[in-house]
Amino acid sequence: MTDTLVDTSTPESAARGISPDELDELDTLLNELRAHAEEIPEWEFCDGFLTALVCSRRPIGPEEYLPMLLGDGQVLELGADGALPHLPIFATAAQQARFLALFTQRWQAVQTALDLPQEQRTEQNAFHPEVEDVRAVVASLPEAEQAEIEDYDIPALGQVWALGFMFAVENWPEEWATPRDKEVAQWLDESLDSIVALTEDDTGKPSVNLYDENGPATISEQRLDHFSAALAAVYDLRQLWQSMGPRIESIRKAPAPGRNDPCSCGSGKKYKKCCGAH
Repeated sequence: MTDTLVDTSTPESAARGISPDELDELDTLLNELRAHAEEIPEWEFCDGFLTALVCSRRPIGPEEYLPMLLGDGQVLELGADGALPHLPIFATAAQQARFLALFTQRWQAVQTALDLPQEQRTEQNAFHPEVEDVRAVVASLPEAEQAEIEDYDIPALGQVWALGFMFAVENWPEEWATPRDKEVAQWLDESLDSIVALTEDDTGKPSVNLYDENGPATISEQRLDHFSAALAAVYDLRQLWQSMGPRIESIRKAPAPGRNDPCSCGSGKKYKKCCGAH
């Protein structure tokens, strides 16, 4: 198991892979898609999904992950030149290309951060999930505005991100199947349990506000512990699958026909008189 830094502050643009302006662009783009399909997720969910893809046992390409995240889940068929077809949710091919470009920038930054040796990690270059203390933001609003959204469930710190991560895990179960090695299997289970814990609500007594240190407390110490454990789990999952490599499919031979059965070559002769005679 590895240790990681516990810091929920926003890292530098170089470390996160996308600048604040590009993050605003992503939010705007997703809002535009959501105008046509309410189920389009927030960027925090997308970032959790993306992080799980980086940690996955095998590389998963956009022809698989893009329709799973923003479409009907059906794998896209690449063109003869390897080009990705247009997913209908995007208004134009240019809009799709821009989303993929920003998604890839973030992907590369996450991968770089997770692959850094432990001794080289700093607060600036360590992995930081794209999460926000939404409850603190809401608490900072005027009472009238808070009243307008009091019937909505406000997610806990990292909850939406963790749901995005587990969404990817659940939709590629073969890449997250439990290894035969008992020690490695336990490592996997404990790491995933840490992510799952973050998908739950924060029901502890609030003691911290990450949005405004002078504002009302919105996060419990227990939640911060869960958040820290989830960060360490992401590093562990990346390391685990990198060390094991892609799955090797078992080669299964079709059973040979009986000596008196028709030969499988289609000659019409009995197997013992045809291919079985060699």
